[in-house]
Amino acid sequence: MGEQPIFSTRAHVFQIDPGTKKNWVPTSKHAVTVSYFYDSTRNVYRIISLDGSKAIINSTITPNMTFTKTSQKFGQWADSRANTVYGLGFSSESHLVKFADKFAEFKEAARLAKEKSQEKTELTSTPSQESAPGDLQSPLTSESINGTDDERVRPETPQHPEPRAEPSQNALPFSHSSSSINKHWEAELAALKGNNAKLTAALLESTANVKQWKQQLAAYQEEAERLHKRVTELECVSGQTTVIKSHKTELNQTIEELELALKAKEEELEQLKAEMESANEFQAQKVSLTHKLQDTEMRNQVLEAQLGDLEQRLESSQLEREAFRKSLRSLLELLDSKIFELTELRDTLAKLLEGS
Repeated sequence: MGEQPIFSTRAHVFQIDPGTKKNWVPTSKHAVTVSYFYDSTRNVYRIISLDGSKAIINSTITPNMTFTKTSQKFGQWADSRANTVYGLGFSSESHLVKFADKFAEFKEAARLAKEKSQEKTELTSTPSQESAPGDLQSPLTSESINGTDDERVRPETPQHPEPRAEPSQNALPFSHSSSSINKHWEAELAALKGNNAKLTAALLESTANVKQWKQQLAAYQEEAERLHKRVTELECVSGQTTVIKSHKTELNQTIEELELALKAKEEELEQLKAEMESANEFQAQKVSLTHKLQDTEMRNQVLEAQLGDLEQRLESSQLEREAFRKSLRSLLELLDSKIFELTELRDTLAKLLEGS
């Protein structure tokens, strides 16, 4: 399987000055990835850090090593094989504590592995061979140890919207109900248009603010890096005076304030991203409501056409009914006249019968 990274973090790397054995010499211009590696073939743990393609740390952990925390954000350990002392400067105390805990854990694992190898050596009476400290079993690149445990992000699970119940098309709504529905959709569309305009203006303003904040973040990062270097130089200088110590305290406070400002800006950026996502959702709702309004207007037109046809049919039926009534009246008048004539004829015939 070869060597595999089992824990990674970022820190500024230093080595003790080989001449004076007192001052620290920075080996990286900025914070780099420092990783614990486990070699399963040789059962050893190593600390490795790359600056580009250059290995600035290649230290095999042994049971005799000790990681010492010299300050809240700085720690060191001595490597007798490399004949040097390594120092790491972290951005926070929590990263230092986590690195120290991993060092103690892997140191204990190295001790147990050494005891097991000694027991096997006593049983088989075969001398073990230790590999050279600079021997790399597998090629290492900056991509193989890139990333830390804190920077891994789980992919978000997409959520499907719940389907809405559509109105029945078999019912025949009246013109009053269709007009009320039309007014309802128009009012909702107008409200969405107003919200969309406000969100668009806020989005443009937030975009401009994001650009400005990115420039400020870059300036803060440069200032923080410069202050880190200054603090490192002040720590490396021997015989520090009280004035330098006070400057160091002020610079540390400034760095903490800048880190808090960076965190605040990052939180604001996250809020702006959330607002942009909500604006996109409102835009999608606006498009959906626009389509629904168009469908409602088309249905309203069809209903109005059907209503006009029914009104024409009703008017024609009323005209026919009126003509039928007129014809009935004329027939009744004619019948009345005929009945009157027959009555007169009957009376005449009756008189004739009485006279005869």
